[in-house]
Amino acid sequence: MIPELGQFALVLALTLALALGTLPLIGAAKGNAQWMQLARPAAQGQFVFVAIAYACLTYSFIHNDFSVLYVASNSNSALPLAYRIAAVWGGHEGSLLLWVLMLAGWTFAVTVFSSHLPEDIVARVLGVLGLVSIGFLSFMLFTSNPFDRLLPAAMDGRDLNPLLQDPGMVLHPPMLYMGYVGFSVAFAFAIAALLSGRLDATWARWSRPWTTTAWVFLTIGIALGSWWAYYELGWGGWWFWDPVENASFMPWLMGTALIHSLAVTEKRGSFKSWTILLAIFTFALTLLGAFLVRSGVLTSVHSFATDPKRGIFILIFLVLVIGGSLALFAWRAQRVGLGGRFEVVSRESLLLTNNVLLLVATGSVLLGTLYPLFLDALNLGKISVGPPYFETVFLPLMAPALFLMGVGPVARWKQATLPELALRLKWALGVAVVSALVLPLVMGKWTPLASLGLLLAVWIFASSAATLSARLKQTPGALGAKLRAQSLSYYGMLLAHVGIGVLVVGVTMVKTYEAEKDVKLAFGESVALGGYAFRFDAVNDVKGPNFAAQRGTISVTRNGAPVSTLYPEKRVYNVQKNPMTEAAIDSGLTRDLYVSLGEAVGDNAWIVRVHVKPFVGWIWAGCVLMALGGLLAVFDKRYRVAARVARERAQTAVAGVAS
Repeated sequence: MIPELGQFALVLALTLALALGTLPLIGAAKGNAQWMQLARPAAQGQFVFVAIAYACLTYSFIHNDFSVLYVASNSNSALPLAYRIAAVWGGHEGSLLLWVLMLAGWTFAVTVFSSHLPEDIVARVLGVLGLVSIGFLSFMLFTSNPFDRLLPAAMDGRDLNPLLQDPGMVLHPPMLYMGYVGFSVAFAFAIAALLSGRLDATWARWSRPWTTTAWVFLTIGIALGSWWAYYELGWGGWWFWDPVENASFMPWLMGTALIHSLAVTEKRGSFKSWTILLAIFTFALTLLGAFLVRSGVLTSVHSFATDPKRGIFILIFLVLVIGGSLALFAWRAQRVGLGGRFEVVSRESLLLTNNVLLLVATGSVLLGTLYPLFLDALNLGKISVGPPYFETVFLPLMAPALFLMGVGPVARWKQATLPELALRLKWALGVAVVSALVLPLVMGKWTPLASLGLLLAVWIFASSAATLSARLKQTPGALGAKLRAQSLSYYGMLLAHVGIGVLVVGVTMVKTYEAEKDVKLAFGESVALGGYAFRFDAVNDVKGPNFAAQRGTISVTRNGAPVSTLYPEKRVYNVQKNPMTEAAIDSGLTRDLYVSLGEAVGDNAWIVRVHVKPFVGWIWAGCVLMALGGLLAVFDKRYRVAARVARERAQTAVAGVAS
């Protein structure tokens, strides 16, 4: 009965989504307050029913109900409880249900945190989210039902993919989906603004916290995915330009441009058309990511589905949503207006240039991701577009973007001058140039790319410090009062920029100075790498809850002094019998020692892969700083103050009408 209850809950959720996606929009268009007021209860009811369906599927996994086809395909009675819960989103149908749950959750959040907004805007935003929900709920019920029965029931399940039996599986997909789906709120606000004709600073202020929150989740999700691949796959890589990785990276790039464009629209009233288009394109890229993962056009460790019917459904949905959005934009374009004017040298122009660079970078990633698929679809052969293409095209676009990142916060709004910018940033540039020349020599090898990477990273650090110093000088009072006077959004911007610099340091150092060896080692033998000695001591058999493993013991020393003992494993899972490599990592502030076991060769010898990766942890530390910066911006008091003022005005208006 539990699966039937879950399926019935999804049907009820679709019914409410149909009401949410039609009645409030019609009510807003006709000024019918009663229909507009249906938006909140319909959205909240939809969330409740989707949550019930998700709870039913989770219950089926926890209690090993192998009469449910999806449970039998992705679980096993020997699977640990934590992974049985995570297995709910371990395949196509369950991950789609998680997506719908996140979408319903974001919609519910809008109903809770929108009491200060005009009723017609809330109705339009929730109505657009209802239309999106209709698409995904229909997709799930008609092509990807997670509650389909398997009769007779299986004696046991086929188990969760061994690659997914990892703590990363518990955290990475929910964070990634929260980011993906969160951009639907930014999209809904953009469409609502087009429908209402209110494309002003107020609209940007309403949309900005939601967009930044989605960006924070997506940043965390991508970072977790990169870190998971780094330690789980045994290759020592942290980014592979896999098509599905790119599918999450492209919305992040476009979302980054959207955040900056919203800031200009809010503060200066400019970029209104650009901001609307960025919101539409960011959401379009999230739908494209869903298509790539779920259509069967890709073969990847990240992709789920292989049913072409599902791909056609998403493709039609993508065309309808984006085509309809662009048609609406074309219809309303004349009402958008141009916004405030600005000179060629100004903060607006610098932000616009950076946005264009991000857009072109997104296009280059999109081309490299889709071009092989187009060739294959046209029977023109199969090709692979890998890291050489992406690094050759993407990095030259990012270099000027990183440079402008240091200039933009210093420039004045509306008009600035080059001599003024040079005067403010001369010391930052000097520090960056000297560091770029000296630091690679200190590391023992100077290369142009290492020098360029460190130049840009130190430039970001130094220019951020210069920006903060100049701002504090303009603020009266003692140092403590000056620091308290700055807004959280300003500190968030600085922290996010510093996070980018930290990430650039990590990428530059690990790309330039990492060392690795694949060697055959017998027990007692050692290999030297990067100033460390790795001694292969033993291999022992160990038993896990649902796997058997051979665990190596490798002692690491430096100049004869012990540093660490590492325990890499080679696992074979009981059900699927796939051999899995579990790397062992000793992490430090300035380096990782990374060891993985290959295959046994002889009685007491193995192929062992050892890596020394300088500053690789800075890549994920930079992502954490970026996410923290975004959170600071979300909690800026001006959003709370604006909400409170709007709420008080609404209450006053209601009281006036009542009197």
